[in-house]
Amino acid sequence: MPSNYRSFLGNPNIQVSTLPNFQTNYPAKPERETIKHTLIGSSQAVMATIRILHQLGYADIGDWSPLLPTNNPGEVMSILIRSINVYLS
Repeated sequence: MPSNYRSFLGNPNIQVSTLPNFQTNYPAKPERETIKHTLIGSSQAVMATIRILHQLGYADIGDWSPLLPTNNPGEVMSILIRSINVYLS
């Protein structure tokens, strides 16, 4: 089955050497910042996404909040709060 992510990759013929060097001018020590992820959808879609993110090694299943109902029938949400490194220039 072809990947649905191909459209996000841009031109497959691009050479890595033509990409700008994003590793310059970073401070020696990154700052920590809180980021919040919110998943909203059916309970099946939210749980499937949580499992995929777990399989990718991004977040443990237990890191997400319990499924919380929204004001829309059949819709739930789950929240993940992470602390990440941010390189400010």
